[in-house]
Amino acid sequence: MVRRLWSAISFVISVLAFSALSATPAEAQQRIVAVGDLHGDYNVWLDIARGAGLIDTGNHWAGGRTTLVQQGDIVDRGPDSLKIIRHLQKLQKEASKAGGKVVVLLGNHEAMNMTGDLRYVDAGEFAAFADSRSEALRQATWEANSKTFTAFYKSRQPAASDKDIKAAWFAEMPLGRLEHDRAWAPDGEVGRWVSSLPAVARIGDSIFVHGGLSAAYANVPVEQINSRADAALKARNTAPTAIINDPLGPLWYRGNITRGSLDQENWAEALKANPAIANTPRPSIDAELDAVLAGFGVKRLVVAHTPNLPGIEISHGGKLIRIDTGNSRYYNGQPSWLEINGDRVTPHAVARSTH
Repeated sequence: MVRRLWSAISFVISVLAFSALSATPAEAQQRIVAVGDLHGDYNVWLDIARGAGLIDTGNHWAGGRTTLVQQGDIVDRGPDSLKIIRHLQKLQKEASKAGGKVVVLLGNHEAMNMTGDLRYVDAGEFAAFADSRSEALRQATWEANSKTFTAFYKSRQPAASDKDIKAAWFAEMPLGRLEHDRAWAPDGEVGRWVSSLPAVARIGDSIFVHGGLSAAYANVPVEQINSRADAALKARNTAPTAIINDPLGPLWYRGNITRGSLDQENWAEALKANPAIANTPRPSIDAELDAVLAGFGVKRLVVAHTPNLPGIEISHGGKLIRIDTGNSRYYNGQPSWLEINGDRVTPHAVARSTH
């Protein structure tokens, strides 16, 4: 109960305390490395980046003119999300100077953090923001807002005592939580960076996206998808029809991969949000893939989001590539990366280090 209540006001408290990526002939011939979900596992990220020749022993860019595409879900489930974010931000600058590029896509977990859905945040992610001033900030925030907090909780749980409410609030407010929430606000340090991330990137003959692309988005320009995602993040839009929450949208869709239980859950949510789509026949996976590839003028769709723990999977005659292999220790799948050189598409696996 306390978690649900706190999620409703956490970002209010925190305040108190794009252009499209379009293909060019040169890009079509450049080496592309795509990496799936990392979920707070900084060590496995370094394992992958070194295995792909993207960084040197000092963790600086060594990929030359390579284009790295990290396909979202950097955060949640693991403690070191901020380390990965900081490293990717550094590599974006270093790669640019070397003639390369680092493209980080928006994942559903980044959007969740920006809109206040913190169900999957690891305790270490809050702790990463804590410093010597955090205890004083937490105490001052309570003292300045205790009447408001108490009234809010009592309106939903009248029997709760003031003492219990205070204890619950402090339990839900570990050191670093206030700083985390402030950083993830639209005008916060992390929030500004995340809202600048594209939801979709077209590079060479490939279209990259975190979740997937349903037929509903097959003819929506890349520029429009990305600008809509940016606007939704900045507005912290929690409506189910907003592009960052849409079950058929680029951050959540699983229908390119399966029409099984995972997809059916999304489809039921989509019908609830927009009952009118029930009157439109849903295409098969193959037909939908063809429509998406034709709409974006590419040969293949590269997706993450839905884990395939044994490794990268290429299917449908090379039209669909799944690269979320459960890289993080949370899933303990096969760490991997995908390499694209022109028409040559090669999955790679790397050993998980023990450090």
